[in-house]
Amino acid sequence: MSGVIFSILAGVFLALQGIVNSHTGAFVGTWHAVMINQLGGFVLAAVIWISRGGGGWRQLHEVKKLYWFGGAFAAIIVFSNITAMHHIGATLTIAALLISQLCMTFLIDARGWFDTIKQRVGRAQWLGIALMVAGVVLLRFY
Repeated sequence: MSGVIFSILAGVFLALQGIVNSHTGAFVGTWHAVMINQLGGFVLAAVIWISRGGGGWRQLHEVKKLYWFGGAFAAIIVFSNITAMHHIGATLTIAALLISQLCMTFLIDARGWFDTIKQRVGRAQWLGIALMVAGVVLLRFY
């Protein structure tokens, strides 16, 4: 159940973050907004980490080098999100984001990339994606 709650929280804050970053970007520029976003995330994570006792530095050498690029991915995500919201609005941006995110995770699961357990992606899952795409078409054109 906590996984569902955290997923819902992530969705709510992703939408809020996109709106706030989009408005920030309109005033200071997109890359400035990305930097503000990343700095804010770093500060909050540091405060939470320190308030929980810190530690864990010794395990950093065990992290695969590829996974160190997660923050760089986040910068691209935020930039793309801000730019998309300026062009197509919040609703379509989040809808397209969710569809592309699901397609990418299907590919990751099917191939077993990033040390994930291979999962079969079947017709039902692709039908679900197709229905989401149809929903985006309805949002955009009707």
